Amino acid sequence: MTNEEIKQQADLMKAYVIRCRRAVHEFAEISGTEAQTSAFIQKEMEDSKLPYEKVSGTGLMAVLDTGRPGPHIALRADMDALPLPESEENLAGPRTCRSKNPKTSHACGHDAHTAMLLGAMKILKAWEDRLRGVIYFCFEEGEEDGRGADGMLKALGKRKVDVVWAIHVYAQLPSGTICVDPGPRMAGAAGVDITVIGKSGHGSRPDMAVNPVFCAASILTNAATAWVNQISAGETVTLGVTSIQGGESGNVIPDTAKMTGSLRFFNLEEGKKAVEVFRKVAEHTAAMNKCAVEFGPKFKVLCGPVINDREYASAAREALLDLLGKDSVVSCQPWYASESFSRWLKIYPGVFAHLGIKNLKAGSGASHHNSQFDVDEDALPVGVMAVLKFVDAMQKNDR
Repeated sequence: MTNEEIKQQADLMKAYVIRCRRAVHEFAEISGTEAQTSAFIQKEMEDSKLPYEKVSGTGLMAVLDTGRPGPHIALRADMDALPLPESEENLAGPRTCRSKNPKTSHACGHDAHTAMLLGAMKILKAWEDRLRGVIYFCFEEGEEDGRGADGMLKALGKRKVDVVWAIHVYAQLPSGTICVDPGPRMAGAAGVDITVIGKSGHGSRPDMAVNPVFCAASILTNAATAWVNQISAGETVTLGVTSIQGGESGNVIPDTAKMTGSLRFFNLEEGKKAVEVFRKVAEHTAAMNKCAVEFGPKFKVLCGPVINDREYASAAREALLDLLGKDSVVSCQPWYASESFSRWLKIYPGVFAHLGIKNLKAGSGASHHNSQFDVDEDALPVGVMAVLKFVDAMQKNDR
């Protein structure tokens, strides 16, 4: 595949990719409910005459087997939306398309991910005679709550896979640029899920009760002190406690107080250590305050960081520089959000790319999980080109 062919095909496919993105955007189905989205993808697979299978609930995997020896490449896109109402306008004015569900929206860009992979799938199918090996087109359900990754990885586990690839649009990068840096790219996450148990009483006599709200507040401040003294210098673990909920009345000390939030990190071992530091702080602080603590099911490491394989990231960068030029292939700081693709990269070597979509004239650039978030559709052909060029590079550098 020459650069000229890749650019030409991505340009010819642009209208199709935008149509797919807008269709999926209008569905805006949250994790585990992606029925319309799944049916739409399934039809596109059938139109491309690719064999496919359903994975878990609404996930889908199509297989392009050339029948010739070569690399086995898994290309992944996620497809779920968020339980977040969408604003009528983006940063510049009225949107080009809106969710048909007033309570949900594609405020993270998974609609774009699905559309770009569908576009690449059609082109690669048309070029089947020129390819070697096997390509898996994986559309993962429920990325936002993590439910879809295990099923997709189980399905892939029955097959040979040499390398994996995914793209996430990124509102902090200029539209049309792309980053495939090696090493940590997105953060691992652990949950904060603690119930502090005290003893209820009248607000006028705290001495006759055991106030779990005071204890929860002390746990938070003590954890902040522990972070300074126990988290390794040079490592980052964010302390994102976002809620302390205890009681509903101004004169009643409640029985319990609930603490929730998350920790984010780029070193898995440091993340595990931070969870144990938090656990000890909570237990000892509770004992000091004559309280008890219970740890909920989310008080653990939920996912590891997304870490790009250095060799494959270097190969991807070299290939994309050849295709797009040095002004379009950029570096960026790791993103503190988390992604289920971390589970893929724990099993297989691969690359997680960040595609820039920030274009203030088009109204894109609002942060992810924000009601004004939007995608610059002119960036989508760059994502399609990146997929095609990565596949081409793997064909040429098959190990």
